[in-house]
Amino acid sequence: MFHVKQRKDERMIAIIDYRAGNLTSVARALHYLNQPYCITDDPAILQQASHVIFPGVGAAGEAMAYLRHTGLDHQISSLVAAGKPLLGICLGTQVIFQYSEENQTDCLGIVPGSVQLFPRNMQQDGLPLKIPHMGWNEVTFTKHHPVFKDIDKGVSFYFVHSYYPAPEDPAWILGLTDYGQRFCSIVAHENLVAVQFHPEKSGKPGLKILENFCRWGGRDVE
Repeated sequence: MFHVKQRKDERMIAIIDYRAGNLTSVARALHYLNQPYCITDDPAILQQASHVIFPGVGAAGEAMAYLRHTGLDHQISSLVAAGKPLLGICLGTQVIFQYSEENQTDCLGIVPGSVQLFPRNMQQDGLPLKIPHMGWNEVTFTKHHPVFKDIDKGVSFYFVHSYYPAPEDPAWILGLTDYGQRFCSIVAHENLVAVQFHPEKSGKPGLKILENFCRWGGRDVE
């Protein structure tokens, strides 16, 4: 599958197509930002792209089965190892970890750690919390990063998930969110950034993240 909105410059943002949905929303956001993009599962095109976005909604087991069947699992790991800027979104964030409790799935293993199910019977202010965690919630940044430049403190983003990332190394954690407990909502390391929320559905702050990512050189600091 290959759709292109292109212009004559050296940037091309590839959106990985692995049948996990949500691709159109990301493409629309990039179109709005006038960023050149393609939706593809072609390894050659992914190699040629300047930046890669790995979005997704759905179940970890099904996603990983498709990635292994197509060889995209090795392709994505190779892109990260080669230093290409990559942005994970929601399911694309979860499957870059070593293991997910969803479907007891071995994942890509790019990020040390696991993805865990929210505990049942969580409460906040004495009231029960629903799972999945769905709706707007605040992200607290633990440090500065170019992809989140000019994002105000206390801003909220749109979440839809029942599982959350749990990195082994706290140094990978860039953002934290409270929902019955404090959990990691952004991970970042070198040329990799991944968010549990949906920037493409989070209004102006989310669009700013996507714009920053498309112009990012793939380093932790400017």
